[in-house]
Amino acid sequence: MAAMIKMVCLILGGGQGSRLYPLTLSRSKPAVPIGGKYRLIDIPISNCINSGVKRMFVLTQFNSASLNRHIKNTYSFDNFGSGFVDILAAEQTPNSDKWFQGTADAVRQSMHHLAPHDFDYVLVLSGDQLYQMDFKLMADFHIDQKADLTIATIPVDDRDAPEFGIMKVNKKSYIESFIEKPAKEILSQWTSPVPAALKKKGKEYLASMGIYIFKKEALKKLFADNPDATDFGKGIIPAAIKGGYSVASYQFDDYWTDIGNIRSFYEANLELCDNLPRFNLFDNQNRVYSRARALAPSKFFGTKLSQSIVAEGCIIHAKSIDKSVIGVRSRIGAKTVIKNSILMGNDFYQTLEEIILHKNDVAMGVGKGCHIEQAILDKDCRIGDNVTIKGDAQLANLETETYCIVEGIVVVKKGALIPSGSVIGKVVK
Repeated sequence: MAAMIKMVCLILGGGQGSRLYPLTLSRSKPAVPIGGKYRLIDIPISNCINSGVKRMFVLTQFNSASLNRHIKNTYSFDNFGSGFVDILAAEQTPNSDKWFQGTADAVRQSMHHLAPHDFDYVLVLSGDQLYQMDFKLMADFHIDQKADLTIATIPVDDRDAPEFGIMKVNKKSYIESFIEKPAKEILSQWTSPVPAALKKKGKEYLASMGIYIFKKEALKKLFADNPDATDFGKGIIPAAIKGGYSVASYQFDDYWTDIGNIRSFYEANLELCDNLPRFNLFDNQNRVYSRARALAPSKFFGTKLSQSIVAEGCIIHAKSIDKSVIGVRSRIGAKTVIKNSILMGNDFYQTLEEIILHKNDVAMGVGKGCHIEQAILDKDCRIGDNVTIKGDAQLANLETETYCIVEGIVVVKKGALIPSGSVIGKVVK
């Protein structure tokens, strides 16, 4: 890759992450745990590593301490290569005293950090998406098209199209016009040429995936000519199309999902438990990298396990675990039932001495005789014995000191203590 194309990558850490609250209460969006042992930021970084892109900057401004720690402890390249993953936090400079105002503004404010590096192209990624893509193929396409800007697009149907920025693409894969979240009434004007199999499924609208490759000089000129444009979708992309830049569409037809809210986060996690999940963690080539932890294997005591992912370091006495993701160092007591849930696990173990010494306190993990269903338990929770936590679509949204209910899913906050005998959500009959 390095011999063929000189490219640096900027990964956007996102803003406040309010739609993923309360998981973003004490961490930035890219630092949110996923799949039992990973964090969201591991996905774009792994895609880059697998594609041969070894120079990466992660742009953050909210709650970035845990993300900084994760990247520092995870991504160390050897001393004889030029690879790195660096954090660029929002900062006040002589040119700007404001925090990042949007996706384009974040990149604009970070460009001066790229000056010491030799590159011709800038790859811009989001830090909160789940997908596997070979950026080398996209870079080859970008060069073949002689494009100033290439946007990765994914075919969607008329149900999903109003949620995205939609491209009008010609037969030569160049983008002629762009609309942000079009109304259903005008969708028929925004179809693009797609393969026959996709057209048959009604997937003839090309949605922006928020993945871009810019020529360095084109990006600099777009920033210079559009100083008030703070967002790529609302400002820079329309300006590039109207300004006569060569803007190409790289069509991607594989699994991709935007982890934008609690519901999409919940569904993407549980889908990893499918027999043949669309996002494949069990792949020789497309590995997902994360922090290497020196943890013992997980152990089980009479637990019936079905269609679940269990990370390392767990001690599980549960009666049954069904269609669930169990994170690192999880402890689950006897006769407990876990169903359709995500347990993020613990950051450390309580020692046996601590548990005995504080035997009247609630220990870390999930106690005995609990029923956990349609729930997300953030890290380091203490769930007492005989606790019921059950989400349901009929439940109203709610926030308390220890948990939230979001779109029918109960989300227990990080480090929360739920006393023995508590009932949260729907009563189990």
